[in-house]
Formats: sequence, C-alpha cells, structure tokens
Amino acid sequence: MKKIIVLILMILPLLVGAQESKDKNTKANFLVKGNCEMCKKRIEKAALSVKGIKMATWDIPSNVISIIYDPNKTPLEEIHNTIASVGHDTALSKADDDVYNALPMCCLYDREQE
Repeated sequence: MKKIIVLILMILPLLVGAQESKDKNTKANFLVKGNCEMCKKRIEKAALSVKGIKMATWDIPSNVISIIYDPNKTPLEEIHNTIASVGHDTALSKADDDVYNALPMCCLYDREQE
C-alpha cells in the first residue's frame, strides 16, 4: 500500500507539470482607437477571429483592449494587423484610409496625422 501511495506522489507532479506546459496563454493590453459600442463589437470580433485568441475585451473610455492569447499560435503583430484591417488604428498598425473612411460616422475617431 505504501508503494502505491509513493508511486502516486511521484507521478502526480509530472501530470500537473504536463498540464501547465500546455497552458502558455499570455495577457496583453494595447491601445485601439474607436468611439462607441459598434466599434467595440467590431474590434472584439476582429481580435477573436485570430487563431490563438482566448479572450478579447475592448474598453470604450480608455480605448485599451485586453487580450489573452497563445503566442505560439499567433504573434502579437498579427492581432494588431487584423484589428487595423477592420478600420481601427492600434499601437503598432494603422488602418487603411479607405477602410477607416468606410466606418459609420459615429465610429470615425480622431486620427493623429503623421
């Protein structure tokens, strides 16, 4: 009986360690320009369409998106580019002018001129 308990105690940490190594999710927060609830839905939908994104929540007042993602499945730059592709500038990627201009009037945020 003692041998079985010792064996279980030896194997249990290996099993727990194996599960922890699979969970390599990373948290990230970054600026995404937008104004309203329509922007929120568009931004979150774009982020969640990227492989490896587990959670995406964009805060309207602060314009900050909080994501949980697996960096082994997608690089952070791809998330920025996907969000920019639907018309919202991020900290690393600027939306195309044509896509930005096609947004509803309430979604046209102030763009910084470069």
